[in-house]
Amino acid sequence: MLCGLADGLDALRAQGVPVRRVFLIGGGAQSEAVRRIAPAVLGIDVMVPPPGEYVADGAARQAAWALAGGTDRPRGSLRRASPPRPPHRPRGSASSTPRSAT
Repeated sequence: MLCGLADGLDALRAQGVPVRRVFLIGGGAQSEAVRRIAPAVLGIDVMVPPPGEYVADGAARQAAWALAGGTDRPRGSLRRASPPRPPHRPRGSASSTPRSAT
């Protein structure tokens, strides 16, 4: 996975695109081994942001940009429209036991 990313970075650099930073997100970012070797494989410092829905947020930004019909890319950060879901509770826990009707 990292070698494929390194090839992509090399292709960007070959086209004169400056690579100033790399963010590691998704499943690979959860692996300590990947986080440790990524800078050596990619040839640049790697940042690992807190877990989030970065791909979905980016797709939403692109869709909003396309629908707006503007030429300037959106600026700023996205805000969540709803609060995060409560943590999953296994069946049989006190909060998931059905209450009897009175």
